[in-house]
Amino acid sequence: MHPPPLPLHEEPRADYLQKVTGTATYASDVEVPGMLHGKILRSTVPHARIRRVDASAALAMPGVVAVLTGEDLKNLPGTQTRWGLSLRDRPVIAQDKVRYVGDPVAAIAAVDEATAEEALDAIVVDYEPLPYVTTAAEALAEGAPLVHEDMDVLKDYYFRGECAPVQGTNQFQQWRYASGDVDAVFAGDVRVFEDTFTFPMVFHFAMEPHVCVAHWKPNTLEIWSGGQTPTAVQRVCSEILGVPLACVRVHSPYVGGGFGGKASVKIDPLAAALSWKARAPVRLCLSISESMLTCRRLDAQITLKTAVSAEGRIVAKSVRAVLNGGAYADTGPSIAVKSAIRAIGPYHIPHLALEAVGVYTNTVPGAAFRSIGGPQAVWATESQMDIIAAALGLDPVEFRLLNMADKGQTIKPDLRPLDVDMRRSLRAAIGSLDTLPQPAHEGRRGRGVAVGASDPGIMPIGGAIVRLRADGSVNISANTVEIGQGNRGVQRIIAAKVLRQPLRVIAAAEPDTLQAPYDWGTGASRSTVIIGLAVQMACEDVVRQVCDMAAQVLGGAPDDYALEEGGVKGPEGAIAFIELLRRFNGMAAGEFLGVGRVNANTKNGAFKLAPLFWETGANACEIALDEGTGAIRMLRVGGAADLGHVINRKAAEGQDEGAMVMGLGHTLSEEYIYEDGQVVNGTLFDYKVPTMEDAPLHVGTTLIESGDGPGPFGARGGGEGAILPVAPAVANALFQGWGIRIKELPLTPERVWRALQAAKADNNDH
Repeated sequence: MHPPPLPLHEEPRADYLQKVTGTATYASDVEVPGMLHGKILRSTVPHARIRRVDASAALAMPGVVAVLTGEDLKNLPGTQTRWGLSLRDRPVIAQDKVRYVGDPVAAIAAVDEATAEEALDAIVVDYEPLPYVTTAAEALAEGAPLVHEDMDVLKDYYFRGECAPVQGTNQFQQWRYASGDVDAVFAGDVRVFEDTFTFPMVFHFAMEPHVCVAHWKPNTLEIWSGGQTPTAVQRVCSEILGVPLACVRVHSPYVGGGFGGKASVKIDPLAAALSWKARAPVRLCLSISESMLTCRRLDAQITLKTAVSAEGRIVAKSVRAVLNGGAYADTGPSIAVKSAIRAIGPYHIPHLALEAVGVYTNTVPGAAFRSIGGPQAVWATESQMDIIAAALGLDPVEFRLLNMADKGQTIKPDLRPLDVDMRRSLRAAIGSLDTLPQPAHEGRRGRGVAVGASDPGIMPIGGAIVRLRADGSVNISANTVEIGQGNRGVQRIIAAKVLRQPLRVIAAAEPDTLQAPYDWGTGASRSTVIIGLAVQMACEDVVRQVCDMAAQVLGGAPDDYALEEGGVKGPEGAIAFIELLRRFNGMAAGEFLGVGRVNANTKNGAFKLAPLFWETGANACEIALDEGTGAIRMLRVGGAADLGHVINRKAAEGQDEGAMVMGLGHTLSEEYIYEDGQVVNGTLFDYKVPTMEDAPLHVGTTLIESGDGPGPFGARGGGEGAILPVAPAVANALFQGWGIRIKELPLTPERVWRALQAAKADNNDH
């Protein structure tokens, strides 16, 4: 039985008012006394040895305090000069050579931004150009220049056994998995379909670019980070500057969007090292163009070979996913594997062969991005599902329903069985679409559907502290970062339900590694499940303490008591918290402090099996097409997801609808364009993200509550599933309406127009 709903007048998200009134503090707003301003000189060549960096003229300029270069890495006081999630391949600043256009070569700390910017032009860098590779195919070719010469020394930085680089090649990941015998099935009495799909490099485009303020002092380091993973920043900076973890304090103010682009560690070590060099606090705030040169989503080529029986059942599938991870691996090894797994789809397929290849190139480093590997994989699989259905003369919805795994049935035998009813989700998405108003469009329309299932790479490690004060007010302390998804509001709602106190007296603190318990990081839709559960456990700890104390003071058993607003109620009536503390402590003072910890042993070891939950999404869309230009217009979109239990409906709907619109970006327009080894559309003017004009005219979202998720009150994570099916749903609508099949994203007007012309020419020939 769920706790009663909160009163409608109590808004759980304090950040709404703060953000619209401009009073919210972001990392980019932080100012520290004596703070200098940092700027980065970036490589102008895609691959080269650094012969010389001459910063003497810059240092001679008034207002310039320090310049950091690769030479300084030899003098850093820590034990490491490189970091990375799976491979320790990324230096604090380029040392010996640069690996992509945009690689940091020097960093300047000056009294103001204008001075630092001007001083960049005074630095002279002498490069010895090297051959470079831009695409995965080039990097995998025989005799390709190596982006990293020695990978053996880089392995197993954070995760052991999660990465398999191939020495002497550009492959930072080589992974295979098999169940059953796909070759035997392909050779049997089946129809076999083979298709290759490509997915572009895409920018995260958070409203706030990467930013960090670092203040190094002997034996201490304080950081205000715009990142998503404060404990990872803490660890890396500790190693680089030789400061004990206990003396590295990372604050996480509001973050103006992250989407994975601020996960792991990005610019913080460089800011910290520059502060160490300058012996003063330094603010390093990038422009959007610089953030585009910091990280992006991995582009991919995914080849699927699928066998279908005479009854229309998928009996075997092979997947080869090749992902371009750019100059540094970051999360790439995991993304490559996840893309191969997520290409299975929410289908039960008896015979599987999966292969994932992650490749270094001389391009912007790839990184985590809202469902790692998921949009790439689902784009391929769900496009092919319609290809197969059309070839077999089957309805694409019925073909999916026939092949979907049942709830409790496995998708990949060594993973947790599917924990949602995907048929219900698909029908709900179609139902959402059909209940939307009809847009005023007289021309032809196309309708398409797609579904996706992802296995979030959740690390079940996190904690929370909850304090119930003497006056009944509540403080929550956790290190999950507020990047706009509303996790502080979720924490407050959970505390309000468990402690039975009104929202107005509950405060969720800004993450601070000095104050809050360890948490792995913010990403993979884990905050509600892991930290929300930790908050629930901490609150339950508080409830036990209050009821135990009440039983000692007033008599009876702890089970005789229950919390109510401002106090605790028992057989003889209610008593205020402050009076209870006065009677117990002999003074009107004290508090109740609860601790909640989540790890692999939580829920009797249930958290050991991956994934902790399946994050899924279903999408049905209706589009129009300007046949003269090839421009797609989104008319209506219906989405559905099973979140188990919806804690904050407004925020959850916003998450899914925001993910859908973000998915329209890589579907319709977004891509990095490379020429001669560098990005040529890396500005706000040249890189096109969706605007209000591109958003669907009508959107409907159905949130299913099955109540069986692993999180608080049966919740699952949300916010990533809705991005998965967007691109294939639109491409399938294009096929259903106009008979053209495009296997390369984005579906730009030119690409669509050319496909239309080719189809018309083909029809004329016949």
